[in-house]
Amino acid sequence: AETLIQDGRAAEAARFLRARIEAGRGGVLARTLLVKALLAEGAIDAALEAARDTASLNPALPEAVTALGDALLAAGHLPAAIAEYQRALRIDAEAGLARLKLGAAWLEAGETDKAREQFAMLDLADWSARLAPFLERIKAMQTQRRSDAGYVRHLFDQFSADYDARMRGQLAYQAPEVLRALADLVMPGAHDLTVLDLGCGTGLAGVAFADLTSAIDGIDLSPAMIARARDRKLYRNLAVGDLETGLGNGRADYDLVLAADTLVYLGDLTPTFTGVAHRLKPHGFFLFTVERSPHTDFELGPKRRWQHSEEYLRALAATARLDVAGAVACAPRLELSVPVDGLALALQKPL
Repeated sequence: AETLIQDGRAAEAARFLRARIEAGRGGVLARTLLVKALLAEGAIDAALEAARDTASLNPALPEAVTALGDALLAAGHLPAAIAEYQRALRIDAEAGLARLKLGAAWLEAGETDKAREQFAMLDLADWSARLAPFLERIKAMQTQRRSDAGYVRHLFDQFSADYDARMRGQLAYQAPEVLRALADLVMPGAHDLTVLDLGCGTGLAGVAFADLTSAIDGIDLSPAMIARARDRKLYRNLAVGDLETGLGNGRADYDLVLAADTLVYLGDLTPTFTGVAHRLKPHGFFLFTVERSPHTDFELGPKRRWQHSEEYLRALAATARLDVAGAVACAPRLELSVPVDGLALALQKPL
């Protein structure tokens, strides 16, 4: 079966393994290999079912639990996969493959420190070849001028279920309302707008601007947040994706682009401003909030949120050929019960 998988004949390997298991001639090795074959074949749902059966039959074997982690990861359930790899290591702290996969999963979640901690527990003599690409990725991630996409996706997938209650209650989040007030100032009487909501989350900005729009689209890194936004039935189109790359796909379709508390996960805003300018219609507006930096340009704050100076934003707007139509100080949210020093800007694309 291993040879068949390596030769690209995963479906044949899966049939062979299923036959052995159904004949009572396949133990835990055959079952974990079946999961591997199904994943190689792209049969994710079948792999997940087989992995759950295997872990249920062999709950004390780290190999079976690790296979369940692999299937969960392939199905896009990163937090659950991490939990299974951790469970495998509680069964056997010396399960090197589970530790390698746990480190790789933390890396997928953008948690470089947690990944490095797991990798440091592995014996380099045995694992150096397999560790090398992960260690290179850690170096690359630490020099990024933005938050890692995996970290942002994992963060918001984790608390999507109670996002609105937590943000509105505990953090007094009001970035959408700040932008709506700014819109009333710089574009009074606007209506029937085609809008793009960057980092739309659960759709709170969509609610704040619903009466001004004829159509609103949203993009967000978190599938769980997109699912919550879809439940509001306000958005025309919703896409799971990275706004830096997503903005390049399309024409000048929008009267208004919104980014409520989204740019705090991006340091260098050059790609974003360039992409927004590309997607705005002439005379279209770009409204966004940031956390204010007291220094020049941008820097990563203590809560892993990027801060930007007003001077940097104005200079970048000029480079993107966007005019500053308005700028107001604001407190988009609380942090430890203290209002965050923020800024809301309105940029306009000229004719």
